[in-house]
Amino acid sequence: MKQLTESLEKLIDKQSVSFISSVDENGFPNTKAMLAPVEREGIKTFYWHTNSPSMRVKQYRANPKACIYFCDELSFRGVMLKGTMEVVDDPAVRKEIWKEEFSIYYEGGMDGGDFIVLKFTAETGRLYGNYHSEDFAIK
Repeated sequence: MKQLTESLEKLIDKQSVSFISSVDENGFPNTKAMLAPVEREGIKTFYWHTNSPSMRVKQYRANPKACIYFCDELSFRGVMLKGTMEVVDDPAVRKEIWKEEFSIYYEGGMDGGDFIVLKFTAETGRLYGNYHSEDFAIK
């Protein structure tokens, strides 16, 4: 598992774009391209920032089931992680994640009321590469 984790971390860290999916009120998946996560802990926990009134925030509050995806288009490798997405309002976490460069997205800055953090916790994954798919659990 250690070798797989290291390989996936390299794939994830190379990507400037990530994809997050939520479930809408009718049970349909909704996928959105985002910038790369601002922070991650192995392949288990990932953090993004977004606007608090966004559709995604409403969907994750109603149903935390989520999926994230990273792909390397040059090598045609990708990894899907399934788990839950938490909307984090905690000021300490928001302060830890905040970077001044985020000011271009949030007019009021970190405390302006619009900046919020999404925290994804992975449970399982599926790797695709070399014309082969492999499911794996995340501990």
